[in-house]
Amino acid sequence: MAKTKIAHLLHSLGGVDIYVRLLLNNIDTDSFENIVIHGTKDTAVPFLDKNKKNLKEYKISIFREISIFNDLKATYQTYQILKKEKPDLIHSHSAKGGIIGRVLGPILGVKVIYTPHAFSYLSSQSKLKRGIFLAIEKLLAKRSSLLLATSNSEKKRAIDEVGFDPQNTIVFNNCIEPILKIEPLSIPKTWPDYYICTVGRPSYQKNIEQMVRVMNEVNKEVKIHLVVMGVGPVSDQLESVKSLIQELDMENEVTLLSWTERTDVFNIIDQSKLYISTARYEGLPYAVIESLALSKPCVVTNCDGNRDLIKDGFNGFVINEDVIQFKEKILELLGDEKLLERMSKKSQQVFAENFSIKSNIKQLEAIYKSYN
Repeated sequence: MAKTKIAHLLHSLGGVDIYVRLLLNNIDTDSFENIVIHGTKDTAVPFLDKNKKNLKEYKISIFREISIFNDLKATYQTYQILKKEKPDLIHSHSAKGGIIGRVLGPILGVKVIYTPHAFSYLSSQSKLKRGIFLAIEKLLAKRSSLLLATSNSEKKRAIDEVGFDPQNTIVFNNCIEPILKIEPLSIPKTWPDYYICTVGRPSYQKNIEQMVRVMNEVNKEVKIHLVVMGVGPVSDQLESVKSLIQELDMENEVTLLSWTERTDVFNIIDQSKLYISTARYEGLPYAVIESLALSKPCVVTNCDGNRDLIKDGFNGFVINEDVIQFKEKILELLGDEKLLERMSKKSQQVFAENFSIKSNIKQLEAIYKSYN
């Protein structure tokens, strides 16, 4: 039987990069052939299949920033690649990949699956830009593509706000491989043993300033450190976060870590007391899924993605962006070992039942086959 050939189109950074690599590392190589079309400057790490063999990849001028020249160039480059490769299916990821794929798919007569990984219009603080980005999403939602949401919250938003047909909108949850081994840190440990952690670049989405304010309130009652991982190059609010840390005299209570190995992220989450997220929006955050896999209760904002992973009072707490309530729930967990232990076990249970890619990959394979 002929393999189904899938072209993945993306700007390969952050959660999108993790999603595609996990998919490629687990999908059946006897039934599917995958190629990857991504940016010239996003990643230099090869894409591998489940047999650890390099996959065919193409690099195009796709970047995070809006540029008419580069965006048109990337569209033309992708057109040439797709004409040559003749895939059975295009899986477009995130904003830029989603636009290019849904424009070219109908032109080339190729079906398109689009995964937003959190809709791009949510990232804009400007009402004008947000309106423009939403209008583009609404326009493209009318084209013949399948919306493959990463969470039920993302599916609901796609239908209610963007205008996707419910019949063309399905969910394949972000999921990861079980974390069976914790590797030693590859970086020096410069923070104390008693700490809370998060993964998130200082940005409007992750709202790290709110987290610093929460931890300032916590530290008025219980001294505990905060480790923030993921302070990489796309951190437009880094200076704002640093200024707030200095203003609140918290230089000794917060550690900001640049991008590091994923194994280090696992190590740091594993040794933390709990995980915290103050994000304004998510798709389905990998760091929270990893925290569940590592049996960590989470205290998170009530936003898309977070609310799909954490059930309030069961495996953590879900908060409506209230600093004092955040503080109270963190202190409740830190002060009650039995509660902490019970929620830790429930977190692992939620992961095992819902978010292991080893169990879920067949679902995605069936989606690809049925839509082809």
